[in-house]
Amino acid sequence: MASESNGNGKSGMKRMIGAVIAAFVLGAGVVCYIQGMGYVSTDDAYIDGRIHQIAPKVPGTVKKILVADNQMVHVGDVLAKIDAADYRVKVDEADAALNAEKARLSDAEAKVSGAEAQVEIQETTLKQALLDAGRAERLFAEGALTKEKLEKAQTNRDLAKAQVKAAKEQIIQAKAYMDLERSLIQQREASLETARLNLSYTEIVAPADGFITRKAAEEGNQVQAGQPLMAVVALGDVWVTANYKETQLEKVKPGQAAEATVDVYPGHVFKGKVQSLMAGTGAAFSLFPPENALGNYVKVVQRVPVKIVLDRDDEHVLRVGMSVVAKIRIKE
Repeated sequence: MASESNGNGKSGMKRMIGAVIAAFVLGAGVVCYIQGMGYVSTDDAYIDGRIHQIAPKVPGTVKKILVADNQMVHVGDVLAKIDAADYRVKVDEADAALNAEKARLSDAEAKVSGAEAQVEIQETTLKQALLDAGRAERLFAEGALTKEKLEKAQTNRDLAKAQVKAAKEQIIQAKAYMDLERSLIQQREASLETARLNLSYTEIVAPADGFITRKAAEEGNQVQAGQPLMAVVALGDVWVTANYKETQLEKVKPGQAAEATVDVYPGHVFKGKVQSLMAGTGAAFSLFPPENALGNYVKVVQRVPVKIVLDRDDEHVLRVGMSVVAKIRIKE
């Protein structure tokens, strides 16, 4: 009888423990369910950021590479140098051409001044010739002057008029030449500025603070304008791109609180907020977007990228591409 009593006691204890565990699991499940009702979550998310592709603006030979893979750089730091010898020569040539045009402009201005002075002289001569011709005509009418002298005075008058006209034409031509030289100087100045810019482009600088990655150039390489040399990843400005199902987005709005967990920091929760929702689904902006009008339509739940901006956290460095589990609080 005693053994039966002990057996019944142990059995009752087991049932009691089982009931407690079941109640605990059920309670935890209810709590998780209630909490989950206030969030939408996805593991189709990753750390995103700004990746600055570094490429030369001018072709040439790489003379120096001043950074290494994964090195921290700051905006304005020189990353690489292209041999600048040819570009310095072009600057000197453009500068010499500009100075030559300036000298020709000075000559043109001098010609304009000379032509204007000549007009003044010819107008003075014409004024005197008009007086002489008028006097000769009066004397000839009075019979006090021969016809030969009258004709000579009239010829001098006509010649003076022609010389004034010719001098004014010289002014027009000299000013046209001067304007041409001024326009050529503007062109030479633009050429010099372009040459100086190209020279400055031989030093390739960092566009932002970040880390060097994908370095693909070495000293001595021949490179072309636009050829990728490396990239700068700005880890100080990263965010989460979370691809939520379209069925999850009914209550998602910019400004809502969000949380993110990253495998590299287990147990740490990154706080943030929803900044924006993409204007279309990921498939709509793919290389080959779906063509539903072809007749082979099969409905598939689409995903819409949501940008979540994280609160600043200087203790935890996140790398672009890391996997994330993102949660958005849709109910306060």
